[in-house]
Amino acid sequence: MDYQEIIRWLLEGDVSIQYQVHRDLQGGERSDFQARIATEGWGSQFLAKRRPDGHWGLKFYQPKWISTHYTLLDLRYLCMAPDTRQPRETVGIILDTEKAPDGGIKPIGANQASDVCINGMFLNYASYFGADPEKLRSVVDMLLSQHMADGGFNCRSNGSGARHSSLHTTLSVLEGFGEYHQNGYLYRLDEINQAARAAEEFILMHQLYLSDKTGEIINKNFLKLTYPGRWYYDILKALDYFAASGAEWDSRMEPALQVLLKKRNQDGTWNVRSKHPGQVHFEMEQAGKPSRWNTLRALRVLKQYGPDLQE
Repeated sequence: MDYQEIIRWLLEGDVSIQYQVHRDLQGGERSDFQARIATEGWGSQFLAKRRPDGHWGLKFYQPKWISTHYTLLDLRYLCMAPDTRQPRETVGIILDTEKAPDGGIKPIGANQASDVCINGMFLNYASYFGADPEKLRSVVDMLLSQHMADGGFNCRSNGSGARHSSLHTTLSVLEGFGEYHQNGYLYRLDEINQAARAAEEFILMHQLYLSDKTGEIINKNFLKLTYPGRWYYDILKALDYFAASGAEWDSRMEPALQVLLKKRNQDGTWNVRSKHPGQVHFEMEQAGKPSRWNTLRALRVLKQYGPDLQE
């Protein structure tokens, strides 16, 4: 397929895909498409699973991947309209009922310390869905308190005492910081931006997937293009973050970009390679098959950093 045929194929997908194709690849906001996400397709299916008490699954973080936490993350990545009532209400419920003693969300373990990765993801969708700025302050405080000396973040830093940042957690926190900034929140914003630049440098220092000491692949799973990504890190998720943030090209992105290009099918699409085990509300796509999610995200990256797609 040529580029325009791929666009037509993408526009045959769910309305959430259609909206992002118009916005990100064709330069049209099309708010009318965004408004339909809550009433059609995947978006309406997620909302239909919401319980009368405002939650999904059994509770905030249980079970994976049908809990309230991961459902709200899915809704955010669908780009459901930020003023949609149900997710906005649920974010408010979480802020009122799931705070840990340290100010973060969801105590994990006997020490009741908040999980840094969970709070990065929470800040992402809470900021997107317009959470109360005052109630978000303690989450921001907790995350900034866990910024590590090497520039990144680790979900275990306030629990088991991790000494080196994790790419998984660092990217989750970066997405949260980016959404917080984009949606006009101001509390400790200068510190957030400074922490974000340091965290980006941590990822770039590793060329997105390579050891900064040996040059070896840190984890082969980082090269698997999964969707939904959940809390897991992979190179497409990282490249998509940098593209969405408007970051300038950095030559340290090149190895990951080349891997992404090698994974492209002959017809110009990308497959979803695997799924993270766990319960799901429903399957959006089949593993091993051409993926509209991955193709959309890869084309966003190439639009920002790659060759002219329409040549």
